[in-house]
Amino acid sequence: MQESLRITASSIDPGLLSLPWSTPLGKWPSERIVSLPKGLSRHLVRFADLSGRVVAVKETTAEMAQREYEMLGNLGRLDVPCVSRVAVIAGRTDDDGKALPAALVTSHLRFSMPYRALFTRVLRPDTATRLVDALALLLVRLHNVGFYWGDVSLSNTLFRRDAGAFAAYLVDAETGELHEEGLTDGQRAYDLDLARTNIAGEIMDLAAGGRLERGVDALEIADGIVSSYRSLWAALTDEESFSTGETWRITERVEKLNALGFDIDEMSMETTADGTTVRIQPKVVDAGHHQRRLIRLTGLDVEENQARRLLNDLDEFRVRSTKAWAEEEMYAHEWLTRVFEPVVRAIPYDLRAKLEPAEVYHQVLEHRWYLSQAQSRSVPLAEVLTSYINDVLRHRRDEATIMGPPTESMGIPVDTGSVEVSDDTAAIDWRDLV
Repeated sequence: MQESLRITASSIDPGLLSLPWSTPLGKWPSERIVSLPKGLSRHLVRFADLSGRVVAVKETTAEMAQREYEMLGNLGRLDVPCVSRVAVIAGRTDDDGKALPAALVTSHLRFSMPYRALFTRVLRPDTATRLVDALALLLVRLHNVGFYWGDVSLSNTLFRRDAGAFAAYLVDAETGELHEEGLTDGQRAYDLDLARTNIAGEIMDLAAGGRLERGVDALEIADGIVSSYRSLWAALTDEESFSTGETWRITERVEKLNALGFDIDEMSMETTADGTTVRIQPKVVDAGHHQRRLIRLTGLDVEENQARRLLNDLDEFRVRSTKAWAEEEMYAHEWLTRVFEPVVRAIPYDLRAKLEPAEVYHQVLEHRWYLSQAQSRSVPLAEVLTSYINDVLRHRRDEATIMGPPTESMGIPVDTGSVEVSDDTAAIDWRDLV
């Protein structure tokens, strides 16, 4: 008797029924496949078009697919950076009734790339360091919520640009375990040692293929995740002692954690019997301190370093403002509508897949600094934007997934001489951007 197709999905999408589940994934027709860079995987993975969005389809066993589906759901609820689950497809058979592997379907993370796609020819040391630092932060966040990964590697991670750094997202959770009581030091150490071993192997593989800049030490790069992880973990969890006359160090500890991007849920404090020493130990909620502040003020949901950069620009805008509002939200609304959004809307439509808006804004600010330094003057933002679009952005490769035919620019022509805004629905006075 032929088994019936069983679909477990996080949301209802009739398009799931139209995908060719009776065909082995390796033989899916080309019109169903989306060409995107993939990381290394022990399973067969293909990108497909599902109702106008891109999803990743991985063939595996029904048990493993269901387990990973549930794990990704748990991690998503804990607000851990990971891909979003879509569905598990079980009971697959071909036209002759032969059983086919189950499939796990996850959403493609827009503007993300596997580590091998983040460099064009060779991997430079600074890029490798930023990738390892991003993975270290992800591992700290995972361990902080009690998640033991069991297969830490660059290959099992996706990376998004984050204001000069990278943000790391977990892709493969099939070996992971979630411990509500937290992880032991041994579990954390094993995960960290595995990360070092896997990264060393991945970097050596690049070197063997001639894709590593000469003189780069693969083991040194791999050791970087150990030092970066330990430094972060200590900052989050170490107990600190000081005299009762140094209570300012409590505020200093909170500010240090906030600067690293973490918020504190509670602070455990106790004094010694003679009352001369105070011991504190913070309980960290999670990373995203600047992200949460930016969302509260503007509604923008971006990466942590991008949020930090945008908030700095917002704070500078507030200092320069002639207004005397009491509420920070008032300045935030004015900055959003008169500075950030005009810059984003000025990007020609056919270039908007190059980078996400927050990264574009960060790079515009960087470009303004370089131009101002080179010309020894404060270059107006409108002039900076024209230069950035034509000299930088046009020459970048797309980092978002574009479905369907390209769309013409929506009435915002940009040439080498000036920026014009011809969209009547969003007229902008570019004098506001100088």
